[in-house]
Amino acid sequence: MSGAGGRGCGSPVPQRAPWSLVAATAAFCLVSATSVWTAGAEPMSREEKQKLGNQVLEMFDHAYGNYMEHAYPADELMPLTCRGRVRGQEPSRGDVDDALGKFSLTLIDSLDTLVVLNKTKEFEDAVRKVLRDVNLDNDVVVSVFETNIRVLGGLLGGHSLAIMLKEKGEYMQWYNDELLQMAKQLGYKLLPAFNTTSGLPYPRINLKFGIRKPEARTGTETDTCTACAGTLILEFAALSRFTGATIFEEYARKALDFLWEKRQRSSNLVGVTINIHTGDWVRKDSGVGAGIDSYYEYLLKAYVLLGDDSFLERFNTHYDAIMRYISQPPLLLDVHIHKPMLNARTWMDALLAFFPGLQVLKGDIRPAIETHEMLYQVIKKHNFLPEAFTTDFRVHWAQHPLRPEFAESTYFLYKATGDPYYLEVGKTLIENLNKYARVPCGFAAMKDVRTGSHEDRMDSFFLAEMFKYLYLLFADKEDIIFDIEDYIFTTEAHLLPLWLSTTNQSISKKNITSEYTELDDSNFDWTCPNTQILFPNDPLYAQSIREPLKNVVDKSCPRGIIRVEESFRSGAKPPLRARDFMATNPEHLEILKKMGVSLIHLKDGRVQLVQHAIQAASSIDAEDGLRFMQEMIELSSQQQKEQQLPPRAVQIVSHPFFGRVVLTAGPAQFGLDLSKHKETRGFVASSKPYNGCSELTNPEAVMGKIALIQRGQCMFAEKARNIQNAGAIGGIVIDDNEGSSSDTAPLFQMAGDGKDTDDIKIPMLFLFSKEGSIILDAIREYEEVEVLLSDKAKDRAAILKDPEMENEEQSSPENDSQNQSAEQVSSSSQEVDLVDQESSEESSLNSHPESLSPADTDNAASISPSEQTSDPTENHETTNLNGECTDLDNQLQEQSETEEDSNPNVSWGKKVQPIDSILADWNEDIEAFEMMEKDEL
Repeated sequence: MSGAGGRGCGSPVPQRAPWSLVAATAAFCLVSATSVWTAGAEPMSREEKQKLGNQVLEMFDHAYGNYMEHAYPADELMPLTCRGRVRGQEPSRGDVDDALGKFSLTLIDSLDTLVVLNKTKEFEDAVRKVLRDVNLDNDVVVSVFETNIRVLGGLLGGHSLAIMLKEKGEYMQWYNDELLQMAKQLGYKLLPAFNTTSGLPYPRINLKFGIRKPEARTGTETDTCTACAGTLILEFAALSRFTGATIFEEYARKALDFLWEKRQRSSNLVGVTINIHTGDWVRKDSGVGAGIDSYYEYLLKAYVLLGDDSFLERFNTHYDAIMRYISQPPLLLDVHIHKPMLNARTWMDALLAFFPGLQVLKGDIRPAIETHEMLYQVIKKHNFLPEAFTTDFRVHWAQHPLRPEFAESTYFLYKATGDPYYLEVGKTLIENLNKYARVPCGFAAMKDVRTGSHEDRMDSFFLAEMFKYLYLLFADKEDIIFDIEDYIFTTEAHLLPLWLSTTNQSISKKNITSEYTELDDSNFDWTCPNTQILFPNDPLYAQSIREPLKNVVDKSCPRGIIRVEESFRSGAKPPLRARDFMATNPEHLEILKKMGVSLIHLKDGRVQLVQHAIQAASSIDAEDGLRFMQEMIELSSQQQKEQQLPPRAVQIVSHPFFGRVVLTAGPAQFGLDLSKHKETRGFVASSKPYNGCSELTNPEAVMGKIALIQRGQCMFAEKARNIQNAGAIGGIVIDDNEGSSSDTAPLFQMAGDGKDTDDIKIPMLFLFSKEGSIILDAIREYEEVEVLLSDKAKDRAAILKDPEMENEEQSSPENDSQNQSAEQVSSSSQEVDLVDQESSEESSLNSHPESLSPADTDNAASISPSEQTSDPTENHETTNLNGECTDLDNQLQEQSETEEDSNPNVSWGKKVQPIDSILADWNEDIEAFEMMEKDEL
């Protein structure tokens, strides 16, 4: 959710220091200096670019049109059920819903996108609807951060382009700053959030009642994320510059000043979460992803927009620290602000995909190319960027809510290089969106990138950002009705005019930066143009950077990237990594001893590792020991997760669905393993009796079909045997708890009955009630419903290779989204996620660990060939030494635990992890942070 616009070399420069352009425009000036940039890729023809641009326009029309038809005036569209998402009328999704304020969020967020896409008539109609229908005085608690970047930013972006169109003389002649007045009204509603001793805003506010009042239902929070408090200056300063009311910019500047003062002075890094009253860091890990990302972005862009040199100095100071500690090309890994040489986690979140684009604005192209290419390789493996993925590029969080950050960085790299390679990347993004995310009522977020299942969600940022960046990627200058380089993009890709830098400059600009740090002058050398520093005179320069990363994701046993700090030890041998450790290797044991780690063989066969920092040979060795112990815990947790059975997919392939609807299903510990055998395809039929607990009375109905059975009254295995005896080729068990859904319940696998289940040869899958009702509704509507049971959703193109299916698809009016009843049924799917059901941007930004425990110098981990166990009273961890890369299916162990069907005790969320599955990943990180806190040197 980040982005930046640039200024052409010939554009007027705001009054500021002679070197004021610095890196802010160097990359964009390079575009005109490098008119043809081949970089080893074939140039894309003008015709193909126009074709792709028109495709983006059609995709936007599909998303925006369905929102207006099925959801408006609701905040967002639910594309699977073809209805609007209204706060309070749908099951709560936690922090994600804090973006919804009953103010037609998607419409406001899309205003300036309409103009960028040359839809000026639609823009004028949309502005009229906003002025007529939107109410900003609702009794609802909203996120200050989300409301600022989406709603306030959307209103200001709409106002910026409205006055531009009015000046052109054809459209918006009636406009009289009405959007600006709404923005000012909203700005005043957000100001009470800043009523703290620090000046950092509360994370939430009631639009009607403000903060702390009993009816406000908010104001008791103590913590906020760094990005939440540090991503206000562009919108608030623009509001002040537009209106002349300086209070908004003053409050935003005060918050930024406080964050700068609270940075960790030795590392110049900031943490993820901070106490808004005391200024103490609550989460002390630091990165460029969720929780911090747009804080860095807004420091640089505040300089570009406002002309205040102190913002650039702060950004350069932070950027130097990022490249010193966090950047481990091509990776960007979180570290501890007090121990920046120590990784805080071994996975990355999707929000950091904005960073290559920010590096382009900075003018640092090489690392931007490296990180972008690494992310692209992950996308090519999974079709989309998972919400989080490990350093060896495995899925950590499987969701993908159609985030635009990677498209944003792709656009800016193309702007800076002119390399047609990035046009091909954009083409891939378009193809994947249409192939995997497009549904009859819009575009649906991916519930699980591994199975291709969908989530009933289309966030407003998808229309605000994704289509804007993709269209601009393929558009030539004459395709846009205004000069895009006269504007800067906010983190939500809203457009603010650069002439604001010389308007209403009544804010006192005290430079507090140099009071705290000595700056490296080399950070300020870059002026426009600067092609020699950004690009050697080699047309294959970018390709030479990308080439070594082409296979980094696909290696069967990735060994990772050598850490940056290892290069600091001129010639020293790299420290021992947990993944390489062998308990029988004498050299490894000697290294452990040097790091203060003792190895103890226990009577039960386990090997226990105990670390005492004070016994290490040096402080550096002690730090290596801490990292080794943390990696061992992470490795154990990762192997533990890999032992879980992956989710399965139920895909409706008959008319009018044709594979568009994918439901994630729970697997069974018995029957045909769909991951090792070909998928099962067939028509569905309800069994009689429906519970399947006795011999079926309608065997002719289920013969050769996939039987639908209701959960309850007997064991899962007994149901499977009864339908198998009746001739069914597979079974789907539907939950008997009416209204149950993957939104509120973790998925589990169906266990056997404690007996030998080798006699069960058919595949069995489990669906919650809400998902199962989709199939039942389809049967009532169309009678003949065919489904595909598999380990992963099948490509629709492969499904349609069946001549009969292809003929049906071509003759189906639903194929053109004209059969509304079919849309309603086929779109009403909800999918079940296997783990981590909450990995949204908002929850990532606002989640934080509990209070850290007192310091303790001991750290221990136990290693065993058996499953991981943990005993906090003994202060040790147990982990598995089988760290070699193996196929997940080969790691699965058959289990036959007795389970009461109506009351399963083998919950998918509890089977492996002893904590709530929804918070499993966060708690894993919390433990790692606590472990580091206990081992202060």
